[in-house]
Formats: sequence, C-alpha cells, structure tokens
Amino acid sequence: MSSDSAVELYLSLLKCCLLDLIYAPAREAGFDAETRRQGRDWPAFAHTMIGLDRLNNLQVCLETVVADNVPGDCIETGVWRGGAAIFMRGLLKAYRVTDRCVWVADSFEGLPSPDLERYPQDASDIHYSFRELAVPLSEVSANFERYGLLDDQVRFVVGWFHESLPIAPIERLAVLRLDGDMYGSTMDSLVSLYPRLSAGGYVIVDDYGMSPACAQAVHDYRAAHGIAESIQAVDWTAVYWRRAAS
Repeated sequence: MSSDSAVELYLSLLKCCLLDLIYAPAREAGFDAETRRQGRDWPAFAHTMIGLDRLNNLQVCLETVVADNVPGDCIETGVWRGGAAIFMRGLLKAYRVTDRCVWVADSFEGLPSPDLERYPQDASDIHYSFRELAVPLSEVSANFERYGLLDDQVRFVVGWFHESLPIAPIERLAVLRLDGDMYGSTMDSLVSLYPRLSAGGYVIVDDYGMSPACAQAVHDYRAAHGIAESIQAVDWTAVYWRRAAS
C-alpha cells in the first residue's frame, strides 16, 4: 500500500468515527445514515454534527493550503464536542505537518445570550437555551486524547469570542472555520481573525444557510472590508471562500 493510499484510508476512517457512522446504526433508535452524512441531526455519541460533505470540504481546504505552502495555523470557532478540530489535527499528523497548530476556540459553556446592545440582529436567537451545546473543555480535551491527537499542536482558546479571540496569541491563519451560529459570534470571529488570514487561506462558515443572522454577519463584514471573493456552497448550509492576494 502506498503512503498516499494509507493516508486516505486513515482520513476516511477518521471521518466515519467522528460521525459515528460505524456503530450508530446498532445503538441509536431511528438512526438515518443519510441524515447523518448531510449533517442534519444532533448525534447522541458522534464527536461532530457537521456531516460528511463539510468534513470533505475541510479536508480539501487543509490539503490545499499545505500543498501550496500557505502560511498559518488552523482554527475552529465553536467546536461542540471537538470533531472538526480533531479532524484538522488528524490530517496534519497524517501528512506529518509539524509547523502548524490547531486552535480550538469555544466558551465550553454553550452559546451566549444575545447582546442586543451590540448585535440587535440576534434578538430572536435562542441557542443559549440549548444546553446540549455546552460541552466542557475537559470533555473536548478527552475526545482529542481518545484519537491520540492531544499534543502541543493543539491549543485551546477559552471564553466568549469578543473577549478571548482579540487576545489569542495567533499570528497567522491558513484555515478559519466559523461555527458560531449567531450574528455576534460570527462577526466577533471575523473581526478578530480575518485580518490574520493569509492570502490563499480559506474561510469556512458552517451556519450560513441555516442561520440568516449568521449570513447577515458574513455579508456585513465582507461589505465593510471590500471582500469580493466569490462565496461557494459546501452543502445545504455551509459556504467558503479563498482569500485572494492583497
């Protein structure tokens, strides 16, 4: 077996494990494999809910920045049980990339109540009431460890994004994956992190199609900063674009 095929086999298995596609049919009543692959359910045991298309997109973006030597680390803002960030670390390890970190940014307390003074666009948001979204740092860290992927290339950024991201010691990013659901979470992530994204790097927005407030934050930020790169669809909700050279 070639090294390339071994890497692909590992990454394919990693995605199946993160989505719990191997054991879920036997232990989850009403499990539907296609719904899981599309990222349309809240899994009981899986470590990510983003589905296969979004994991595949993340793989392509990461492989591209590594192949093109785009400088910078990777980050996900809003990680739930950590699955997408675990996949990023697994891919870097599979390709023996030792000079990039994966930043794992979350409150680890769920989503915040809407800050209507700063972001009235979130007036109807109720994500803060979903306690299923509050996954402690200890659990996310343990999930990394279960895959053998908790090491010094994994860095945790703890706190509400408007407080934690501006002071996070991140110099450059090559992949910026946003999964904050709300206008405020999306805008705070873009304001703090987009200026650190290298030319040739990728922005992925998980909730663009599902959350009108999230989509509005993306459009408002892009308009304010003259970002004209085409927004590409990943699946029914996620989108991405690649930052052009300055």
